Amino acid sequence: MIGIMGAGAFGTALAVALALGGRDVVLWARDPEAVARMKRTGENPRLPDVSLPENLTVTDDIGSLAGDFPVLLAVPMQKLRDAVRDHAGVLDRRPLVACCKGIELTTGRGPSQVLAEELPDATPALLTGPSFAADIARGLPTALTLACAHGPCAEELQNALSAPALRLYRTEDVTGAETGGAMKNVIAIASGAAIGAGYGESARAAVMTRGYAEMVRLAVARGAEEHTLAGLSGFGDLALTCTSTLSRNYRFGISIGEGQSFDPNVTVEGAATARAVQEASKALGVEMPITQVVVALIDGKVDMETALGMLLSRPLKEE
Repeated sequence: MIGIMGAGAFGTALAVALALGGRDVVLWARDPEAVARMKRTGENPRLPDVSLPENLTVTDDIGSLAGDFPVLLAVPMQKLRDAVRDHAGVLDRRPLVACCKGIELTTGRGPSQVLAEELPDATPALLTGPSFAADIARGLPTALTLACAHGPCAEELQNALSAPALRLYRTEDVTGAETGGAMKNVIAIASGAAIGAGYGESARAAVMTRGYAEMVRLAVARGAEEHTLAGLSGFGDLALTCTSTLSRNYRFGISIGEGQSFDPNVTVEGAATARAVQEASKALGVEMPITQVVVALIDGKVDMETALGMLLSRPLKEE
């Protein structure tokens, strides 16, 4: 049995993939009307044309997640703490896999740190890497990173959460995996802004490359292994998110570059993460020029021309 908290596109996609892989899956949603609609139609409107398998149970009863089986937490980073705190009685003392990417704005904590603080008797893990919900739900080949500091539990989760077209690679470097998943959203905003402003593909390549350097600097300063960032949770996710319009963060960046408004109902994790990263980098003494520019653009403190000048006027140095 696998439990999943959060019936958005990504949580539902994971539920579908695991169910089709032969697992019995319980998918919890907080909205009774959404649950009723999914039961009635056999689909989630956030994943059109994807049928829910028979061994996937959709429910709004949090008690359905009670037990000792793993639970995947497919909720936004900035809502993770409240979600686990509100349902601590059901979630504690078991493997919990955070499926969100980012850094908590109020504390600077990553997903696994939030879980460890709120549920100290649970075993925290992280599922991250280059993936879009539609690809996973349709059974398209996808590889992800499973990060867990507890080796035996990591192996059990790797086996339990793998599916025919969903391949998981495990690591004990949770900090590295968290930092890569968080930072790629920030750099995706910058990459989208460069394209939206008409600066071209070469400019985007430069943003991605120098953004990767920022990602590595921050991760190492937080205690991560540098090589982790060269894997799926770092470079892999960065490549996907900075080049596809399926990425909300990238589209948000494009809207900034074009000077257009963006749908306020669409969650853009990179916006809050950029602010959290900026504060964390100051405390750690890490130089993060692209992140600083992204925050200034989001807050409307600079325009694209000024932002470009801020980056191009920096002192010349070795790569």
